[in-house]
Amino acid sequence: MSYHNPPTKPRLSATFDEYTMSEIRRAAATGIYDIRGGGAKRKLPHFDDLLFLGASISRYPLEGYREKCGTNVVLGSRYAKKPIELKIPITIAGMSFGSLSGPAKEALGRGATIAGTSTTTGDGGMTEEERGHSETLVYQYLPSRYGMNPRDLRRCDAIEIVVGQGAKPGGGGMLLGQKISDRVAEMRTLPKGIDQRSASRHPDWTGPDDLEIKILELREITNWEKPIYVKVGGARPYYDTALAVKAGADVVVLDGMQGGTAATQEVFIEHVGMPTLACIRPAVQALQDLGMHRKVQLIVSGGIRNGADVAKALALGADAVSIGTAALIAIGENDPRWAAEYEALQTTAAAYDDWHEGKDPAGITTQDPELMKRVDPITAGRRLANYLKVMALEAQTIARACGKNHVHNLEPEDLCALTIEASAMAQVPLAGTSWIPGKGGY
Repeated sequence: MSYHNPPTKPRLSATFDEYTMSEIRRAAATGIYDIRGGGAKRKLPHFDDLLFLGASISRYPLEGYREKCGTNVVLGSRYAKKPIELKIPITIAGMSFGSLSGPAKEALGRGATIAGTSTTTGDGGMTEEERGHSETLVYQYLPSRYGMNPRDLRRCDAIEIVVGQGAKPGGGGMLLGQKISDRVAEMRTLPKGIDQRSASRHPDWTGPDDLEIKILELREITNWEKPIYVKVGGARPYYDTALAVKAGADVVVLDGMQGGTAATQEVFIEHVGMPTLACIRPAVQALQDLGMHRKVQLIVSGGIRNGADVAKALALGADAVSIGTAALIAIGENDPRWAAEYEALQTTAAAYDDWHEGKDPAGITTQDPELMKRVDPITAGRRLANYLKVMALEAQTIARACGKNHVHNLEPEDLCALTIEASAMAQVPLAGTSWIPGKGGY
């Protein structure tokens, strides 16, 4: 007699699931790795695994209708003659003209300006639309040097030296030929229609001592006026932050693996780097050990979606956050109104990530002249400004509930964790206990 009743439906392997097997078949058929945009799609410990401990008897909350809660932030006050002053601690991350359309870049500048914050150029140089509509513009200085010139270094409001990116720390960027239009090719001084790969490291320096020399060169070019940021991918945040500070950075930008990219190998996106949540406390610890916390500002990026995420990043020690993917969604990326066209590309609005192909129905991650017309920079800019306003208000609401009169007064003590992993990464107690893994408690 058999006591084994076979299941009515065959059971899939947890290791070799349908997606894994389809990727094996694709690799076997094509002999090339998969390229896509966006960020990591695997489930990772994130800000949702943290909760705020609102005020009650032991803490006194603020009244929203009559007690102020500040959101302003100053970036670059260490050495720069002209530090950046922003109304909100939420900035727009670097996304290049080339990966994004001209109207999309203009919309980002317009929205950031209305909201009182900064936007960032990305690889490939500065467009006139972006400079003209961005009250505060950060100029990215990347390994590729595409579009870089001293005139634009002087025209920007801050310079961000990109050492690494969260989606691909240790790897360079990609911009495939179908997005290399005449204008993009001219700005990058490269052939039209030919795939472009950005270098994974800067050509004129190889370590922190050389970085210090480069920072001094940039300060001399700009008369010591511009704040100098150093952006690193979330891999070894303690040491990378410490070395950036010792090299002379005014601001450190730390990008976790939930951060997006225009295009790179999927194996990079899913298997290199650390979750944003795991990066913040080591970076803050490095700043504290050097006596530079709040003197050198820390901007955190990678998967920031709402005001709660903003507030949690600030509570863990960041001075500001930066958003990329969320900003694109706000101006119309992956919009369901183009559902039929996304389906024609064998995807859906919710999952579209083939930004490198230049066929984006929303007109945002493309250089196709007809598709680009779908982006109205004025309307899209207003949408972004609305979104930024909501995020700031949400962060304020949480800060008031914790009894804080400024969002920067939030602290780790205001948080607890829902999982052991989040508790260990954020170094805050597991909910209902005083226990932090590796640090004792009950």
